[in-house]
Amino acid sequence: MEKELNGKMCQIPEHVAIILDGNGRWAKKRLMPRNMGHSQGAKVVEQICEDAWDLGIKYLTVYAFSTENWNRPEKEVRALMKLLRRYLVDCIERTSKNNMRVRVIGEKSRLADDIREAIEELERVSAANTGLNFTIALNYGSRDEMVRAMRHMAADCCEGVLKPEEITEKVFASYLDTRELPDPDLMIRTSGEQRLSNWLLWQLAYTEFYFTDVLWPDFNKKELIRAIEYYNTRERRFGGI
Repeated sequence: MEKELNGKMCQIPEHVAIILDGNGRWAKKRLMPRNMGHSQGAKVVEQICEDAWDLGIKYLTVYAFSTENWNRPEKEVRALMKLLRRYLVDCIERTSKNNMRVRVIGEKSRLADDIREAIEELERVSAANTGLNFTIALNYGSRDEMVRAMRHMAADCCEGVLKPEEITEKVFASYLDTRELPDPDLMIRTSGEQRLSNWLLWQLAYTEFYFTDVLWPDFNKKELIRAIEYYNTRERRFGGI
């Protein structure tokens, strides 16, 4: 899909994946508790969902809480879980208003029962929506995702459901958390960090990367457009000549 941005026609990426980074630093710069940064970051997620759909993006995936984030101070983790509970409840209302479908990927077993129930309800009530496909990665780590996929494949091989010689890249991808999603076209990481941090390692094989110094709570539609404009400067050949 093409759309005019800042006076020129741009190809709009179908799927954008974002590492939401810099909430803590945003709060620290303002002499605020870290949880204030996370709270502001959650508000930005809400707005970026609307902006993404307005720009023509069909799939938006965000890295909200990684498997490594449990190592943060206990007080911060508790604050994040409290924020997540509130966000999931509010999100149910927004999905109906905005016709948005929501999926949650990651290893959910470590999450509290009430959070898992809220996730199930959110995915259920939004399943038939036809607007933006919004995916939230919670307790997600790409290595963990691939190990879980391989265990599932091994079990299917043992049960005779799958033969080893039938395993292809396509089959492997069908065991991943993202099996219902196309691979991202564009990956954005905020706050100046330039690493993947165990994020969608399989899915990002041919994705364009955009790194910005902007902290996530300061990210907005203007910054998203800048990322799309950068995406349009890249020559996407997928290994071709």
